[in-house]
Amino acid sequence: MTVDTNSSIRTRRLDNGVTLVFEPMPWLRSLSLALLLPVGSVTDPRGREGSATVLFDWLSRGAGGMDSREFNDRLDTLGVRRGGGAGRETTNFTASMLASALPEALPLLADMVRRPELDEGEFASARELALQELASLDDSPAQRLGELLSAHYFTSAHGRSAYGTREGLESLDPAGLAEDFRSRYAPEGAVIAAAGGVRWEELSALAEEAFGGWQGSPPAMPAVEVETPRRHHVAAETSQVQIGLAYPGLPPQHSDWYRHTLAMNVLSGGTASRLFSEVREKRGLAYSVHAGARAVRGYGYVVARAGTTPERADETLDVMLDEIARLGQGVDADELERARTGILSHLVMQGESSGARAAALAHDLYLRGEPRSLAQIKAMVSTVSLNDVNSFLAMQSPPRPTVLTLGPNGSAPS
Repeated sequence: MTVDTNSSIRTRRLDNGVTLVFEPMPWLRSLSLALLLPVGSVTDPRGREGSATVLFDWLSRGAGGMDSREFNDRLDTLGVRRGGGAGRETTNFTASMLASALPEALPLLADMVRRPELDEGEFASARELALQELASLDDSPAQRLGELLSAHYFTSAHGRSAYGTREGLESLDPAGLAEDFRSRYAPEGAVIAAAGGVRWEELSALAEEAFGGWQGSPPAMPAVEVETPRRHHVAAETSQVQIGLAYPGLPPQHSDWYRHTLAMNVLSGGTASRLFSEVREKRGLAYSVHAGARAVRGYGYVVARAGTTPERADETLDVMLDEIARLGQGVDADELERARTGILSHLVMQGESSGARAAALAHDLYLRGEPRSLAQIKAMVSTVSLNDVNSFLAMQSPPRPTVLTLGPNGSAPS
């Protein structure tokens, strides 16, 4: 067990591999929790794509010897609000509650991941909801584009969608999914992040009691692999063309991360950013256009997206590619300050939400291996100079994006 007491953020690694991280917010009477487990679509068994998503739902349908009704009534009686879901690499269980409810609520949340009922009678409903979520992608072309772009950009299992596939979901059965639970839900690599008005000593003792006896290790994550950049078009019966680009960026733990972040905010950090100004405001090519940094563990990339009419698809893509390339020529002082102000404003808003802080701490632990306080982030963002950003941009190779379009036949940009 190791304990870090060097900042207001406290961390502790239990002997079984669970990491507890806490940021005190003593002015609050409430608490937010984020339980992150390295269980996502990337480690879904082959042929059973979507199993992490069904498991997330199934686990909440009874635990600790209680059926679904009794278990959820207990949490509701305590006033615990829950959320979360399964993603590409992780499954997240979130909860917010009055701080006074923590001693009773935390053991219930631990039961959900350690001692779920896995009631066969609840399985069909959990799988049906996942199938409905998957089907809903057909009604959301922009969201569907995002899933297809990942599937084409990554050649490793990172391209799998957390929604799964119809074939994968339909292949699931209670016995197989219960076995999947036993192989993937384990303490090693799990993160319990908390922010709010409790004492560290109380939280640490409760976490040790609820999670300390848990044993096991999940399967290892596969290495990230991406395709050689190329263009793809997926035909769809839509009135618009969805355009998506993906190219390598920086992983969050890279020493140039804050330079990269500020440059990305110049490209697409608000209504004065380059993409918004050139694509929407000046040319009226697309109602929405956005680019942002994305990350999986050990790898960072950039995704840019827009939706437009088939007649404007060529020009929209050209302008997006031009602006991404032009970023390599540098930014000016006004652009940098706008980007900095936007990031610092977001930090202030995040600091006023215990839920946002708990989620950020959990993801910092997972992606970076250590948490960051808002003061640390502010200090790093504030000290980046114009020369820092432009020197960094000058050293980068011109991006060569994977391009994917989704729309009517014949609408693919040339």
